[in-house]
Amino acid sequence: MLHKTSRIFLAAFSAAVLTAGSAFAQQDTNKALIDLLVKKGVLSQQDVTDLQAELAASQAATQPASQPGSPTVAQSTTTNTVVVSQATGGAPGYSGAGSGGVPVTGSASSPMSFRIGIADFTPFGFVDFTGVYRNENTGGAIGSSFGSVPFRNSSTGQLSETKFSAQNSRIGLRIDSQVNGTKVLGYLETDFLGNAASNLYVTSNADTLRLRNYFVDLRNGPWEFLAGQDWSLLTPNRRGISPLPSDVFYSNDMDTNYQAGLTWARQPQVRLTYHATNQFALALSVENPDQYVGTGVVLPSAFTASEVDTTAASTQPNVFPDVIGKAAFDTKDITGLPWHFELAGVASSYKINTYTSAINSDATEEGGGVSGGVNLEMFKGLNFIGTGFYSYGGGRYLQGLAPDFIIKAPDANGAYSIGLVKASSAILGLEYTVAPADTVSAYWSRIDIGQRYNKLSNGTYVGYGYPGSSSSNNKDIEELTLANTYTFWKNPAYGALQLIGQVSYVEREPWYVAAGQPSKANMTMVFLDLRYVLP
Repeated sequence: MLHKTSRIFLAAFSAAVLTAGSAFAQQDTNKALIDLLVKKGVLSQQDVTDLQAELAASQAATQPASQPGSPTVAQSTTTNTVVVSQATGGAPGYSGAGSGGVPVTGSASSPMSFRIGIADFTPFGFVDFTGVYRNENTGGAIGSSFGSVPFRNSSTGQLSETKFSAQNSRIGLRIDSQVNGTKVLGYLETDFLGNAASNLYVTSNADTLRLRNYFVDLRNGPWEFLAGQDWSLLTPNRRGISPLPSDVFYSNDMDTNYQAGLTWARQPQVRLTYHATNQFALALSVENPDQYVGTGVVLPSAFTASEVDTTAASTQPNVFPDVIGKAAFDTKDITGLPWHFELAGVASSYKINTYTSAINSDATEEGGGVSGGVNLEMFKGLNFIGTGFYSYGGGRYLQGLAPDFIIKAPDANGAYSIGLVKASSAILGLEYTVAPADTVSAYWSRIDIGQRYNKLSNGTYVGYGYPGSSSSNNKDIEELTLANTYTFWKNPAYGALQLIGQVSYVEREPWYVAAGQPSKANMTMVFLDLRYVLP
């Protein structure tokens, strides 16, 4: 251990470095020096803590008096001190009117942030009042049921629906810290779109709190690790490969089911990302699987339906997690404006069993799909967005509007097997920031679903899209949308007040319709939403 005088000198030198670093924004270099001095035994952790406290006191003494609403320091009565400060991470941005509208970007931090120990806590969210009108009764709430638009020659097709709701209001918490050079992010996001009681609208309108995202993300150098529930890696990004909603594309629609044809899920996962350069990144994610057939597939009568997800229960077995990979490239070298390109793929494993007194047989199948996307700022304020998805056995990632597979008729031995179903989608869109407070968006999207079925010896069918199948066996679904987000005012200290509007036309075509019934069903819907976003 060095002589005390030398330690005092080095401590004073370190304080000067901290001060200079604050002035010249070289915190990373200064931290590395301090860490080295601690490691060599020159400084103790208490020395560093004392120096930081002295520096903070010195800076506070030179600052003007706090203005109303400014962060303050509150001493607790216990041994811990809670410092209410502006978090380094700041409040998360929002991407899409369906989840957050125009970001509050007046400041990189939030006046609601507070510090406990070495972690910055930032509450975030918004309060929504949403109104929706549909010219046909889909029986849904503020999230549209694209796959069950009623036909006009029915009572539901003759009745319109109007609903008010606060369900899309959001509450969340972001936690930022840094431990031994590793950036640590904790993220929790909830809304009130959970499973609703059947008598929800009678008296109390007691909407249920629902988990959206809840994960921890670690970043050290080029490596990033995530564990928890987040948007699937298969969901398109607006930029890079980032877990934050502000960097994920799910449209600017107010509809809480977003745009038909969007490839997405929010599910538990473990993700590893390698940021090779500032422009290029690779990621691999292992995510929660689901043997999904949905409600439209007709199963063989003797097959054990609990082996697959028909949406009746969530107890079906799964043989292996879904494996998803993605590569992303972001550049300004082409036009001087940000351009984003990405390519992703998913692999899913399915397994069923036939068990009788005469047979015990397993059947497996490997499903998969590929997706691509671009987000190109064509000129200042105007972004072109395109996404595409093609799969055999990936239909559940299209909002469950297509089955992953069917159960084929039994073979000569009485054993069942799996038949993968083809599903694809595309989205084309434009997002234009007309003014800093006004963003206009337009999207076209389409889903195509293949047919797969077997004819039984008695003349009936099993599968999806067979002759005489239910009108819920859709062949394709299209949506046209025009959306607008207008910000009346925004202030980093007070938040923002926004008006979000959306007009959409949805059309679906089943594989089979009965004689005399229209070949397609269509619907028009209008959303208006008044939103206050927390600062």
